[in-house]
Amino acid sequence: MGILGRAVLNSFAVALLACTVPAQQTRKALSSQPAAPKPDSGSITNNVYRNSTFGFAYKLTYGWVDRTREMTDDPSDSPADSNANKKSVLLLGAFEHPPEVSGDTVNSAVVIAAEPTSSYPGLQNAEQYFGPLTELVQSKGFQVVNEPYDYAIGSTHLVRSDFSKPRGNLTMLQSTLVMIEKGYVVSFTFIAGSEAEMDELMEGLSFAAKQPPAAHK
Repeated sequence: MGILGRAVLNSFAVALLACTVPAQQTRKALSSQPAAPKPDSGSITNNVYRNSTFGFAYKLTYGWVDRTREMTDDPSDSPADSNANKKSVLLLGAFEHPPEVSGDTVNSAVVIAAEPTSSYPGLQNAEQYFGPLTELVQSKGFQVVNEPYDYAIGSTHLVRSDFSKPRGNLTMLQSTLVMIEKGYVVSFTFIAGSEAEMDELMEGLSFAAKQPPAAHK
């Protein structure tokens, strides 16, 4: 069923699936290059998720529900598993309300995932990742609001694209940020019910300052 699995059963699953399954739609034989090491799964301390592999942190909104483990098909994967470093990795799945509970509002969320670049032979930059991603999102009823464009958080540059989908009298907004880091495509997907809320959710994402390369003597 994919990394986001069986725990998400309502219509909100559409947006969540969009951040991690495009490779399953277009997967080809893996390239012969060495597989990237399995990334740090990260941890939450004092309501802040931190990931040392990719150097970012996300401050969760107080009272949100963490469903990362439930949304992962096999959280017991061992690094010794020969396929462990070929799989998509769900790093964080957090919701305003439990996703299994239906409601008449947009259930805001943040979903962060990492997928090996080896799943996409020929992938050269983050913008190309939006090809299969956009195709999948559109097949689920979303419309493109903004085509991929450069988006900076501090000194870190990512590629962002925005989507929307009507839900009765409401509109579900989805914004996905993508970067390529350490052999992985890292995607940050935000779901909100308004532009103001989307801005608030994105304000929680931050990146560690990168050290400049040492000068050769």
